[in-house]
Amino acid sequence: QVQVVESGGGLVQAGGSLRLSCAVSGSPFSFRTMGWYRQAPGKQRGLVATITSGGSTDYADSVKGRFTISGDSAKNTVYLQMNSLKAEDTAVYYCYTKLTVVREYWGQGTQVTVSS
Repeated sequence: QVQVVESGGGLVQAGGSLRLSCAVSGSPFSFRTMGWYRQAPGKQRGLVATITSGGSTDYADSVKGRFTISGDSAKNTVYLQMNSLKAEDTAVYYCYTKLTVVREYWGQGTQVTVSS
């Protein structure tokens, strides 16, 4: 059974940093794409950053220059380094992985709260 487990969320002051981690277990496949989405109260879930097995990355405009995604497809892990955090970054952050064309999975989410 595939499991997606996030860690690293928490409470931080504006301007601070956090590092999120996500690990996929139980899969015979390495990820094709893995990344992070977030959902703030009253808003839809949206892209934060993704990385492919080839190392290509994509970022939401709102986090470019502040967040960095990295990953290891062989280990099915991904990380999100978040710097210069703002109050508007407060959300539940969800890890996403696409293992095959039809196999996609989500984690349970980890809360990130940035106090201003």
